[in-house]
Amino acid sequence: MKSDSLKKTSKTDWKALESMSDDDIDYSDIPQLPEEWFKNAKVRTPPSIFVKVDSDVLDWFKSHGGDYQHQINSILRNYIKANA
Repeated sequence: MKSDSLKKTSKTDWKALESMSDDDIDYSDIPQLPEEWFKNAKVRTPPSIFVKVDSDVLDWFKSHGGDYQHQINSILRNYIKANA
């Protein structure tokens, strides 16, 4: 989600937040992690890709309500099953 779209729905003071340095952040309610945790930690990111979809196709899905991304994925999955 882009920060611009968050600004439309959020009451967060984004300008104040963006101007904060790391030293300005209050971490007092977050427990300190031991060094052992960092030795075993692994960065994992979920796999994702971006697919270019023509704007008229995307508009059609969006105009038909619901979770359009899920709908597109479901249609593609059904296509795969039908053509496997």
